[in-house]
Amino acid sequence: MDLRVLRNFVVVARTGSVSRAADEVLITQPALSRQMQSLEAELKVDLFERSRGRLAVSASGRELLPHVVELLAADDRLRSVARSLSAGRLDQMTIAAPATTEADVIAPFVATLGLSDPVPSIVDLAGLSDSAALGSGADLVVGGDPRSQGLSRIRLCELPVWAYVPASHAWSSRTSVTVAELSAQPILALAPPFRARRILDDVAREHDLLLADVIECTGPQIAQALAAAGRGVAVLTDDPRFDLHALQIMGRDGPITTTLTASWSPTHHAAGALRDVATRLQAFCVSRYGTSSSG
Repeated sequence: MDLRVLRNFVVVARTGSVSRAADEVLITQPALSRQMQSLEAELKVDLFERSRGRLAVSASGRELLPHVVELLAADDRLRSVARSLSAGRLDQMTIAAPATTEADVIAPFVATLGLSDPVPSIVDLAGLSDSAALGSGADLVVGGDPRSQGLSRIRLCELPVWAYVPASHAWSSRTSVTVAELSAQPILALAPPFRARRILDDVAREHDLLLADVIECTGPQIAQALAAAGRGVAVLTDDPRFDLHALQIMGRDGPITTTLTASWSPTHHAAGALRDVATRLQAFCVSRYGTSSSG
């Protein structure tokens, strides 16, 4: 089925005249008439009612017309997407990130985007590897596992892993705490798939320490809420809530941090555009957190 003929059918139906439609689509009237007759033969439906030289869309034609318009709109969308793919443009972008990173990093960054930037949608990384998230439809992964291989990646910044305590805590006047001191406290942490928890467990092993009292929380907000209630020390990379006091956690080599990265597939049709977005996100993270990073 020739889409050009369908487009001409829509014009004939709109103008109610083959001659006026022929002038609009820039073909001769006999040629347009033959197209309409050929379309009727192909569809095995009378699209028009002809009486005394007048032409009107038939009941069948009126019923088919919305479907033709829908089909042509889909063709237009397909061609638009194909042009974007061919040009390496990115009109829409799916970013996979942990919930914490979405709230503290991605959402504030999205607020800085302009009308000419890709329209972003955010999905929860949900413990997936970078490769698995990209294979599931994400264009860009932020805050995933930097150990995934075969991906393009840029380091965004170094985020401190904080120990959060309320103002009533004995540490509230301090700026830092050692891993050994922390291990003696009830610790409010997320489950092991989360980045801050993995780092905490790794650092404890490096220092030959046992974290005997770890309360696993369902989310970072709950961990901070429990810390505010005096239930323990929340260990997170999140921005502070509930007027909690943040302390740096000191290991053997200095403050404990985690590297925030952005990853994408090097074979993505818009790999260049994704790198541009990641570079801008890097600059945003540096300005927000006051830390530098290298690519």
